[in-house]
Amino acid sequence: MDSSCPDTDAAAGARRDAGGRPPATTAGGAAAQHVPPGREPRTAAEPDADRWRILAVLLVAIFMSLVGVSIVNVGLPSIQEGLGASRTQIQWVLSGYALTFGVVLVAAGRAGDIFGRGFLFVLGAAVFTLASLAAGFASDPAVLTAARFVQGLGSGLLNPQGVGMIQQYFRGAERGRAFGLFGSVVGISVGVGPLLGGLLIHLGGAAEGWRWMFFVNVPVGLLAVALALAWFPRPLLRRGHGRTAGKVLSELDPVGALLLGTAVLALLLPFIEARAATSAWWWALLPAGAALLSAWLLWERRYRAAGRSPMVDLAIFRVRSFSYGSALIGLYFLGVTSVWVLLALYMQQGLGHTALESGLIGLPNALASALAANWAGRHVLRLGRAVVVGGMLSVLLGLALSVLVIQLEDRGIGSEWWLLATLVLVGLGQGAVVSPNQTLSLAEVPLEYAGSSGGIMQTGQRIGTSIGIAVVTAVSFTVLPAAGWAQAITAGFAMIAVIISCALAVGVADLRHRRRADRGPA
Repeated sequence: MDSSCPDTDAAAGARRDAGGRPPATTAGGAAAQHVPPGREPRTAAEPDADRWRILAVLLVAIFMSLVGVSIVNVGLPSIQEGLGASRTQIQWVLSGYALTFGVVLVAAGRAGDIFGRGFLFVLGAAVFTLASLAAGFASDPAVLTAARFVQGLGSGLLNPQGVGMIQQYFRGAERGRAFGLFGSVVGISVGVGPLLGGLLIHLGGAAEGWRWMFFVNVPVGLLAVALALAWFPRPLLRRGHGRTAGKVLSELDPVGALLLGTAVLALLLPFIEARAATSAWWWALLPAGAALLSAWLLWERRYRAAGRSPMVDLAIFRVRSFSYGSALIGLYFLGVTSVWVLLALYMQQGLGHTALESGLIGLPNALASALAANWAGRHVLRLGRAVVVGGMLSVLLGLALSVLVIQLEDRGIGSEWWLLATLVLVGLGQGAVVSPNQTLSLAEVPLEYAGSSGGIMQTGQRIGTSIGIAVVTAVSFTVLPAAGWAQAITAGFAMIAVIISCALAVGVADLRHRRRADRGPA
């Protein structure tokens, strides 16, 4: 983001060796493949004095963007009533955001690596804020859907810059703490969103209360932009380095960006449309998406072989911590995101609770997630992958106990409100998985690819989320007609547990590899 930062300049000037390995300089200033996370030697440059203010701005914007996602989930019936939208239109209100968000993540991360992360961050926050205002004033479903697409674009611009700037401005144990605070905000925002949405609908009425779910983003977005302009180091747009316009265009790798963006779009659309059940023809996009992804991989290899800077240096996947962490978090989001979709259906359609009551069920979970993320951020460099493995075990235990509560309630024993307690275990696990995994996965990635690498991980999360929701809800709705809501949610939770167990297997494999590496050769 700031050309005056020594870490950025050193990383931008780094070059690969003849074997095609990533540059030796990492975001922590250490050898990319040989230094365990958190043990990087301090470089000659002292940490930037503004780093904690920078983090505060990042957290404000991340809070806004994540509340903007979770708050909509409980407001779809209100939007349908207020605008007279069809089921398909409502589906696009929900999915339009996810599409543009997922499509631009990697390209936006790379653009931040080149142009300056602060500039792209401010632009993304401004776009998200203006789109939220437009969504609140929407007069019909088409306008609201268009605003949601633009919201996703803004969020896709700002999110990878946040990850990149934490990599850029924090080192060692401080980076773990920064990602821990990042995870705390994620946990709070995801939990507060549905509760706030339910409260706004309750106060504003079923027909018009949904508008305030978008208006609430505006003051937060304005605050984020104002603080960024006041606190971010100058210049926000990186200048100099003797690069011509042609050199900048080459580093952006527009063909690679187009191929990857189109591939992600083709892979996401069938699973998003599966929820609306509009046409089986959407599934024909899956082989097209796979072909585009193969073409992107081939292009990136050739682009690198020609001596240019690709959008993603595929050599980073040979950094074991990054490849393991990317696979783990993609699988984890494939499963865990559906928990809240199923619970919202169970509470509102299965048991007849209001949107506000449905939102309350996740509040203790969110608080537990925030506390766990903060704790894990402080201890992840000492405990390593064991934190992540322990977190997934906690999630599995919470799911099992939640199924027990649902089954007992179905038999007239106990109450569904016992879920407030069992979901705390899921929240504790969530906080111990997401941010610590990000810290460990990006620790050895070169700083010049911090944004695009973070974008890769987030893209995997978005694809995992879309596929997971489509598959898990399909399992539940298949069971529902014959067995009722309790059995349908149980089947869905069982599917989620199987997926998270696969992520757990990846985490255990990485943990064993790290322990063997620490022991060294026999």
